[in-house]
Amino acid sequence: MNYDSAEIIVKKYEKALSVRREFEELYDEIFEYCLPQRQGFKNYSAGQRRDDKIFDETAVVGIQEFASRLQSGLTPNFARWADFVTGTEVPEEERDDVNNALDGVTDYVFEVLQTSNFAQEIHECFIDLALGTAVLLITEGDAINPVKFQSIPLPHVVLDTGPDGMVDHVYREREIKNEDMIVAYPKASLTPKMLERIRNNPDAKTKILEVSCKLYDKPNEERYSFMVIDVADKAMIMQELYTGVGANPFIAFRWSKASGEIYGRGPAVNALSAIKTCNLTIELVLENAQMAISGMYQIDDDGVINVDTINLVPGTVIPKAPNTQGLQPIRAAGSFDVANLVLNDMRNNIKRALYNDMLGDPNKTPASATEVAERMADLSRKIGSAFGRLQAEMVQPVLQRVIYILKKQGRIEMPVVNGREVKIRSVSPLAQAQSNQDIVSLNRFLQTVAGSFGPEVLNILISSEETALYLAKKFGVPDTLIRDADERQQLIQMAQQMQQMQQQGELPDATALGG
Repeated sequence: MNYDSAEIIVKKYEKALSVRREFEELYDEIFEYCLPQRQGFKNYSAGQRRDDKIFDETAVVGIQEFASRLQSGLTPNFARWADFVTGTEVPEEERDDVNNALDGVTDYVFEVLQTSNFAQEIHECFIDLALGTAVLLITEGDAINPVKFQSIPLPHVVLDTGPDGMVDHVYREREIKNEDMIVAYPKASLTPKMLERIRNNPDAKTKILEVSCKLYDKPNEERYSFMVIDVADKAMIMQELYTGVGANPFIAFRWSKASGEIYGRGPAVNALSAIKTCNLTIELVLENAQMAISGMYQIDDDGVINVDTINLVPGTVIPKAPNTQGLQPIRAAGSFDVANLVLNDMRNNIKRALYNDMLGDPNKTPASATEVAERMADLSRKIGSAFGRLQAEMVQPVLQRVIYILKKQGRIEMPVVNGREVKIRSVSPLAQAQSNQDIVSLNRFLQTVAGSFGPEVLNILISSEETALYLAKKFGVPDTLIRDADERQQLIQMAQQMQQMQQQGELPDATALGG
């Protein structure tokens, strides 16, 4: 493909846009019923109300709770939720030293994340993830904030996939004021038409298309072409080549994906039927309540009562003809009890689909640490497949991108994060919950072997040192707190020498010295 031609890029974008339109109706329903404050795919004027279809706030609040819970479980604020550790290609005798150095790099990376706008923007992404697809833009910052993050709304993004099924093309649609064009793209080569528009109409907006596409001309190297196109003139005003792991500024990730589809399907999609039913039920309940409060009446057409002039307020005198019933109330036929049963079922379905049923009752005593861990383990089991996808499409690419920028700025030094020299190990609460299952299995094995065959067999079978290191890894203990192999070997030798000297009577034992 010729990436030097703006016309070809625009045609490819329009083709990808036609695929997105197949999802717009589905996503728009979720925007209308769950995210009225967000701009969907429909055209709304600024300040226009968008909550006319919302009669029940269960889904609106539920998505906010879903995003907050996912953030606390996957990327908690002011906490290390990943480690950089050596991969299998690093010689074993060098791993301790490299891990200690990487631990310092990890501290610096998360210091940068905590002082940036990452927490705010990733929360916005998790809200979009309730629909199924989210996009995070990570760019270079300044001396104060070296890395900047921006959540890109789904209506402003068009995606396309490559031969491996991964997202390899990201098109961002944006309108920018003419006078801001030079500031936004200082390296751009503006056309004479654009320069004329800037001079004559600086407050007008120009539609710009930002494109990031993966290149496959060199299989053993990650390469991305970043382009900026003036859509009106179909002119490419900027093109740059980014190379290396983490070079792509756009991170697109999905909750789950149907086979053959590009865009994801989030938990709000699964809950949409219950959400619409719940809102419809509330709407009918309100209509029934209005009839119950204001009442319905029937009258005899006696030529006296005029329905157009009746005003049902206290103290009103309504004339009627002799021997007629006059104005008679009609009992409302609706049942509030049945409506409440339907509402309770639908609300529980919505909470279960959005994973809000594990949050616990806020009116009860606060949960203990054990209860919180159990809830996190339950959440980890329920979103196991989505968790794996988020690790591959969000956690690792985000950290790789941050490392790429910090290395480019000369702030850190480390090997390329490619999964072999250096790998990213998730230590988030959700990852810890999954690791706890391995810890439980190991403890059960140790207890079974010791109980069935005795501790002697267990000592022969299991290496205490390696078991302790395995548990430290599962608990997410920083490598700086663990002695390196040489220190451990020296301590083992000293302990053996002390034991031999005691056996030979060269040293008194502890009991002889009074304990």
